[in-house]
Amino acid sequence: QVQLVESGGGLVQPGGSLRLSCAASGIIFMTYSMGWYRQAPGKERELVASISSGGTGTTYADPVKGRFTISRDNAKNVVYLQMNSLKPEDTAVYYCNKRYAVLDWGQGTQVTVSS
Repeated sequence: QVQLVESGGGLVQPGGSLRLSCAASGIIFMTYSMGWYRQAPGKERELVASISSGGTGTTYADPVKGRFTISRDNAKNVVYLQMNSLKPEDTAVYYCNKRYAVLDWGQGTQVTVSS
């Protein structure tokens, strides 16, 4: 059974940092490009960062370039998202999933950036 479990969210002040983690099971994790997505209230879910199966290639959405870093540990079946210089507009539920042909979504982790 495929499972994606996100964690690490929380309430942080503007300018702060968070590190999200996503543990994957039930898939051959090392063979898939992975992505972090987010969905803010009233908005469509969007891809914010992706990483190739081997971890050597990454892409970022323009709003997060230079602030977010995606990484992965294929030995642990985990993908991370380091988020720095957080802004109120980063407030959203964050999800991980395959970059292509997404699986059923996990529960996500709430990130709230507010003073």
